[in-house]
Amino acid sequence: MRFSACEQSRIIEMAWEDRTPFEAIETLFGLSESQVISFMRCNLKPSSFKLWRQRVNGRVTKHKKLRHPDVSRGYCPTQYKARAN
Repeated sequence: MRFSACEQSRIIEMAWEDRTPFEAIETLFGLSESQVISFMRCNLKPSSFKLWRQRVNGRVTKHKKLRHPDVSRGYCPTQYKARAN
């Protein structure tokens, strides 16, 4: 899949966010978890990719089905929202 620079930036941002599940990325951009991992590997420096993998590996908030049922949102209400210019 081809993504614009803005879309690539947003995918990377969402992948780094603790509360954004992989399912949200799949819904918005059509990338499965394994495709997000491949995308991140290709678009980050090797050291950054390694840090990202360590961060998300085993993190329950990155998987919708592992979350506590009371968590129904994927972001903090005060989180910066990207706006179209």
